[in-house]
Amino acid sequence: MAMKNVIGFFLGCSLMVSCQNMEKGNHEKQTAPGQTHEAEDASISFDAWFTDPQPLVSAHRGGPYPGYPENAIETFQHIANQIPFVIIECDVSMTKDSVLVLMHDKTLDRTTTGSGKVSAADYEALEELLLIDNEGDTTGYRIPTLKEALEWGRDQVLFTLDVKRGVPFDKVMAMVAAHDATDYAAIITYRIDDAKLIYEANPDIIISVSAGDEGAIAQIIESGIPAWNLLGFVGTSEPDASHYATLDSLGIKTILGTLGNLDRSAAAKNNDDVYRVYVKNGADIIATDRTLEVADVLYQN
Repeated sequence: MAMKNVIGFFLGCSLMVSCQNMEKGNHEKQTAPGQTHEAEDASISFDAWFTDPQPLVSAHRGGPYPGYPENAIETFQHIANQIPFVIIECDVSMTKDSVLVLMHDKTLDRTTTGSGKVSAADYEALEELLLIDNEGDTTGYRIPTLKEALEWGRDQVLFTLDVKRGVPFDKVMAMVAAHDATDYAAIITYRIDDAKLIYEANPDIIISVSAGDEGAIAQIIESGIPAWNLLGFVGTSEPDASHYATLDSLGIKTILGTLGNLDRSAAAKNNDDVYRVYVKNGADIIATDRTLEVADVLYQN
């Protein structure tokens, strides 16, 4: 059976269930998330956003800028101070003594004053290091733990946690659950089997899944994970309108990764208005390395 027919079959079987379960309907996209909710509904949570979805910016690696290094709580605060409702995407690594820390690379060399593998160092050694920003300047900021980030982020931001290879999902899930953070901290997956394991272990956790092609969508449908548990990452190049429409019909909110080529193209052409086009075409979340610039475009009155 052709892939399109497979998806069509599953859509026919699942849309009724999705619509009954989601009861979300379609919402007009607004320009100021976090500012249009009534006071009693203005909590910073995925539940609040799913109830009244408006375009969101996701700050890749926390939104680094000069003086503000990637994966630092001080950087997260810098972004949150300027955007009222924002997603902080950050990377979760693990030390030799099993402490979950925020670090993208396998090694400490690029982003800290240390060197060597993160997984080969005890957390006590990491506490002595300082973070380096993307311009190569040493800052006064230190490597945060996931625990510290979750404690800081409550009622301030949403998180998507990119769990690095070799870090057990169950440890990350346990930390999220221990801090009652399931409504503001989603977990990123790249394999549908990992998404299923997370959902089966804790059906309250929001999961980002790969949704960049028809095969991925078919796997999502077959997984049985409810749409309200999912964010669909459509990739780092814009899909066509029918792809967005398929995910929308399933009730799955989408993330477009403009980080990389799309961001560079917008900056080189001085064409930040293109981010509005991405949202109009169907992207619910823009994951970007140009966090403040994108927010300026999407949320201007």
